[in-house]
This record gives sequence, structure tokens and C-alpha cells, in this order.
Amino acid sequence: MDISLFTRLRIAVIPSAIARTKYIVKKKLFAEVGENFFFQPRIVPLNAEYIHIHNNVVVASDVTFICHDVMQKVFNNLDLQKQVMKKYGCIEIMDNVFIGANSTILHDVRIGPNAVIAAGSVVTKDVLPGSVVGGVPAKEIGSFDELYHRRLHESENMLEEGYTPDYCWKVFEKNHREC
Repeated sequence: MDISLFTRLRIAVIPSAIARTKYIVKKKLFAEVGENFFFQPRIVPLNAEYIHIHNNVVVASDVTFICHDVMQKVFNNLDLQKQVMKKYGCIEIMDNVFIGANSTILHDVRIGPNAVIAAGSVVTKDVLPGSVVGGVPAKEIGSFDELYHRRLHESENMLEEGYTPDYCWKVFEKNHREC
């Protein structure tokens, strides 16, 4: 079931990511979607029925899910007597996953649980539970628990200091004195 052009355009013009997410869930565009799902991209994957999303998953802007390839277009021109079919594959995103902006998730991949995909990553193979991955291709760069505790500590400081642009510049300057 490819998503209709009208549905794809409808989703692209919904201004709020919260409203887009509600629309996507209501229309049941993905194979399955769990609780606490947030989908920021304006473009829904072409073959969303191949994507299973579990609970507490956040997908940042401009993330691309690729559930098929089109290599058969090349292969079928090599020998007109033989036919190579388009390859489809599934993507499964387990509980408690964040997928950073501009990442690409290829088919036949399972992510998580408790995983973070850094912005701009290309995920070509399974992401182990509890890991933070980044890069092209994505490789493990840290752990979910370490990142969680670091961000929790930062949040405590933000609340204490007041989370303002002045605070952010103060932290920025402190972290970039050597440059």
C-alpha cells in the first residue's frame, strides 16, 4: 500500500509536528505505532507499511526511511532474458529511541531499545540496545545511559541558572575557550 499523493501532500502542509503525528497515527500509515510517538518530518516514508515503531520514539526533522532499493533498474538492463525484482525490507524501531535530524535509516534494520541516532547518520545495520550511534555509516559512539545522565545533569544546571540565551552563551564560551 503506497501512501497516496494526496495523503503525502496533506501531511507535508500540516504546520505542527504534533498535528502531523496525530494525523499519521489516525490514518495508520505505519505498520504499527506505539505510545508516545513524535514524528517531525514533513515527508512520510513511501512504504511506511514496512516500518514498525514501538513506544516512546521521537523522529526529528528530515529523517529518511528507505524500505526498498531500485537496483533492479540497472540489473534488468544487463540481461533482458532475466528479471530481478525490487527488494523491499522492514525497519523496526524499538522503545525509547531518538532519531536525529537528517538521518537515513536503511531497510532490514532494527534500532534499540534505548538508543540514540546522532543527526546526519546513515544507519545500515542493527543498532544495539542502549547505544548512541553516529556517522556514515553509523557506528557506536557512546551509551544511552551516559547520555541520559549527562543531559539530566545539564538540565539541573539549566533550571538553577535560568535557561536563557545568556546562559547558553556562557556555557558555549566555557566549552570553547581553547579554540
